Amino acid sequence: MLFEILLLLLAGFFGGVLNSIAGGGSFITFPALIAVGISPITANATNTFASCAGYMSGTYAFRQEISAHKNELVKIIIISLLGGISGAWLLLKTPESVFREAIPWLLLFATSLFIFGGKINTQLKKMAFRHQHASALGGFFLLVLLFGVSLYGGFFNAGLGIVSLSYLALAGHTNINAMNGLKLLVSSAVSLIAIVIFTLNDVIAWYEGTIVLCGTLAGGYAAAHLSRKLPQQYVRNFVIAASIATTLYFFFDIYAQ
Repeated sequence: MLFEILLLLLAGFFGGVLNSIAGGGSFITFPALIAVGISPITANATNTFASCAGYMSGTYAFRQEISAHKNELVKIIIISLLGGISGAWLLLKTPESVFREAIPWLLLFATSLFIFGGKINTQLKKMAFRHQHASALGGFFLLVLLFGVSLYGGFFNAGLGIVSLSYLALAGHTNINAMNGLKLLVSSAVSLIAIVIFTLNDVIAWYEGTIVLCGTLAGGYAAAHLSRKLPQQYVRNFVIAASIATTLYFFFDIYAQ
């Protein structure tokens, strides 16, 4: 029992650190919940609950960077809530075998989008310059993409930070600290509404989840301050490394059986 508590607490702390700096903290927390005997669907819902504290504490720590984008916040929060509800509902209606096999492919898409999002955004800007209606079309595409990101987060919390960063890169954001703050805001909104849905359907392991939550709360807040002090290129490289590692892990976990 003591070993399980320590395992979950440490997994929560390091998962909170990773979520705050780069995303992908569920690479640690989700397997830890599985390791103590929780079924995958319940572990996923519990992981969403446990990770939320780290998202919220990290959001608070990045409040200054987030406030610089106040004109976008209402839109981001509303779409994140709608997508989170949809994703949580979809998870509860999806067979576990389908749920497991979709994970690595979604992460592969997210990783590719983060790495190449800047180049794609450059091409979109060129289109906007050449075609007067391209800007409006691009704006609509970004709204749909944010809904998709939020739906993904409600469906499966692992990799939500990486997917959110991918969206922000495609939307034209370049400051990695501002991106981290907005990423955590999206993750908080998606997770909070998903937790409501999971609670109503009684699929959260509250005891184990609370232990992980305590770890993510400490890890998320501490790492947010650390992230500000690191050179942006170092943080971006860490994001890429974390996303690749997370993707490879899930491919191995699902298909190397």
